[in-house]
Amino acid sequence: MPKNVLVIGGTRYIGKLLVQRLLRAGHRVTIATRGYAPDPFGDRIVRVRVDRRNETAMRNAFTHLGPFDIVYDQMCYNPLDAAIAVRTFAGKVGRYVMASTIDAYRALGYGHADPLRESDLAVEAQRIDTGYPWHDPCRATECYVAGKVQAEAYLVRDGALPLVTPRLAHVLGGPEDFTGRLAHYVELARMNGVLEYSNPDAVLSFMPLQGAADFLVWVGMQDFTGPVNAACDGALSAKSLYERVGAVLDTPVRMRRRVPPAEMGRLSPFDVPGAMVLDTARAQALGYRFGHCEDWIDDTIQLHDLAFV
Repeated sequence: MPKNVLVIGGTRYIGKLLVQRLLRAGHRVTIATRGYAPDPFGDRIVRVRVDRRNETAMRNAFTHLGPFDIVYDQMCYNPLDAAIAVRTFAGKVGRYVMASTIDAYRALGYGHADPLRESDLAVEAQRIDTGYPWHDPCRATECYVAGKVQAEAYLVRDGALPLVTPRLAHVLGGPEDFTGRLAHYVELARMNGVLEYSNPDAVLSFMPLQGAADFLVWVGMQDFTGPVNAACDGALSAKSLYERVGAVLDTPVRMRRRVPPAEMGRLSPFDVPGAMVLDTARAQALGYRFGHCEDWIDDTIQLHDLAFV
């Protein structure tokens, strides 16, 4: 049965592909953005132009819209955003999907011997600081992890929204990936650059862009609540990812270990001090099946290589 779906932030990267997947499945889709970025959806969607961080604007924009079967909030980054969501959508949504991330587990540090389960991050015990200047753009990077964790915590404690928080592994896409993380390794290999790395065993969980969008669609159509991890099998370190790039480009790559280790992310985007792998047992028990990084990583690397031609 077609559902009435709102996507907050549906014009970039994962959000755009999510909207595409929802339309293909026959759902009615509204997107809410500031209206600065174009989208390719024509008259197939309803557009709401609104500042996600302005509570008055949000409440006014959705006073006469809805109710929605599903709200996908791709733009909930901190407890202030979470509070706005509650005051805007409480009682008006059947399912609220707050996109979260593997980075939320950075609150627990790196170097875990076992994959991280959803219950390892007890967001309900997190302190919530609504007095912090979360919306200061100068603090966006430094407060990203704390903001995401506290956003989850706020929504869990409030309880007004039927909440599910998919915690996505690092998402890798082609040249459309505005983060430039995979592109960094491809460009370095093409320039015969040396990758310095801190720890060869510091593996991370990954998933492809298409897989992230497909998982979000699936999550929206289920009825479970709470956090749920999403990741492909086959974790990769910065070192092993660079080796894979070299193999795909058919070029030798040069690497050396940095001793002592550098600050996280300074040497390359996925250079971290220790392992952080997601346990996906909950999603699998609920019926979802993830692939392996081997299934898609080479094709994704090739997309970046072709962009240089």
